[in-house]
Amino acid sequence: MKYQVSQYLKFLIRSSNQHGVHSPFVYNLVTKCFYDRKTYPVYKIITAYKKALTNNKESITITDLGAGSLTTNQNTRPIRSIAKHSGTSLKRAKLLYRLVNYLECLSVLELGTSLGIGTHALALGENSKITTVEGCPNIYNFTKENLKSFTNTTLIHSDFSSAIENLKSNAYDLVFFDGHHTKQPTLAYFEALLESTHNDSVFIFDDIYWSEDMTEAWETIKQHPKVKVTIDTFYWGFVFFRKEQEKEHFTIRV
Repeated sequence: MKYQVSQYLKFLIRSSNQHGVHSPFVYNLVTKCFYDRKTYPVYKIITAYKKALTNNKESITITDLGAGSLTTNQNTRPIRSIAKHSGTSLKRAKLLYRLVNYLECLSVLELGTSLGIGTHALALGENSKITTVEGCPNIYNFTKENLKSFTNTTLIHSDFSSAIENLKSNAYDLVFFDGHHTKQPTLAYFEALLESTHNDSVFIFDDIYWSEDMTEAWETIKQHPKVKVTIDTFYWGFVFFRKEQEKEHFTIRV
């Protein structure tokens, strides 16, 4: 936690808003999507899903295949605690909904379903089709039941490496890396899924300041020759592959 606090203070110093962003693509993304203050009717649905989880008094036994939790080392955790401390925040769930619509993402891959807060928001996007992978069997079963009404969402119970091997031949408009949180696996997943990208694809990496290890992974990804534009929002790192743009990195407060 100390590392994250120190990095956040540095982030605040070097970050900016839309002012000074000279890329039309990034400027429009920031002003029309990141900073979109409209209250969409679907936000009520997103809020209700999150609220139901934070009120859920059940407990569940976790099989954690990634870096674990920063708030507890207990394997049996209350659903409401996972939703509060580990699940996608309401603010970022709403951003996922805006992103999938603004970028017109039809095919989405999510690595790390958890309780499905992010999945649920993505699935509410217009014409979106979601494939999401969860490694913990109990969480997979719980979330699959919760999302059973979403016919546009396919849940897969698998470790990420095995799932990627089967899925990487598909083309994805958006890939959300929301699990594991360690350097070498993150870089391996990134490399493996590069073949699933097209010019307008976006990769989103969760918790790029989770640890020094994850920040190193983020810095390595930024330097990859296929990566053209990155946006560091502290909690998430965005990667774009737009060949028509000069390589450029942005740090934006959201």
